[in-house]
Amino acid sequence: MTALRLILNGKSAQKPAVRKAVGDLRKLGHTVEVRVTWEGGDVRRLVEEALHDAASGRVDTIVAGGGDGTVNAILGQAFTAGIPAGCTFGILPLGTANDFARSLGLPVDDLTAALLLGATATASSIDLGLIDGRPFVNMVTGGFGSRITAETDPALKRRLGGLAYALTGIARIKDLSASEGMFRAEGFEWAGPFTALAIGNGRQAGGGIQLCPDAKLDDGLLDLTILPYLAPRDQPEILGRLLRDGAAGVLGLLKTARSAWIEYESSEELHVNLDGEPIRTRRFRVECRPGAIAVHAGATPLIG
Repeated sequence: MTALRLILNGKSAQKPAVRKAVGDLRKLGHTVEVRVTWEGGDVRRLVEEALHDAASGRVDTIVAGGGDGTVNAILGQAFTAGIPAGCTFGILPLGTANDFARSLGLPVDDLTAALLLGATATASSIDLGLIDGRPFVNMVTGGFGSRITAETDPALKRRLGGLAYALTGIARIKDLSASEGMFRAEGFEWAGPFTALAIGNGRQAGGGIQLCPDAKLDDGLLDLTILPYLAPRDQPEILGRLLRDGAAGVLGLLKTARSAWIEYESSEELHVNLDGEPIRTRRFRVECRPGAIAVHAGATPLIG
């Protein structure tokens, strides 16, 4: 039997489905201890407590319970603090989009099954990205896409799920403006105005939009996708295709690269979204850390 430590976003603590999943695993004989975040600093404290208990043999698997932002915060904090040998991670997907959980092939509509994978599935080593030293597990987006994520109404997300991002994007097209910068990667250099960018360890963001459709979580590389700036007359059609079909819908327009590192610089600030956390910056360097974390995945993960 497996000893799980579930670190749960406080917003989800009272959900009946969460309580049922925990109860179901306990009935199967697994140990599930639950810790709930309440205020700033809780993720760091609870992760460090879990890592200490993992090092002493009290915890086998640390489970991140929440949406993409919570998952990124927990796994990123664990990497920063230092993961003891043998400690693995699971995901209990409780967000609107659950993009990273989907990339891992987790059953996002069956919380008991998702939690059970953390107790029974073989763990796979996956990569992790660092943007100026700050870890992320799924994707960095910039420009138009990051604004959509930041500006989508939480109430709309609760009602419509991932569709809320697409509707917000369509509504914001009239406010679209260009960003401009220089990109460098292994064997790649491009400069100019652009509408959006994505740097993916995983493939999708914004509720299922595949911005880096060929990315894998364990290849030791990050995928860069740049959508150059669009003429105003073309914006509604092209962005509509991007929101509907992902990068595949606008493939001929994109600038792409795959590299262990990517650099960006500009004379103006860029809106960047780091797995749900908005930041603004004029330059950054992103690096891949191969095999940085062992995660229990589902049947069809983006690995191998």
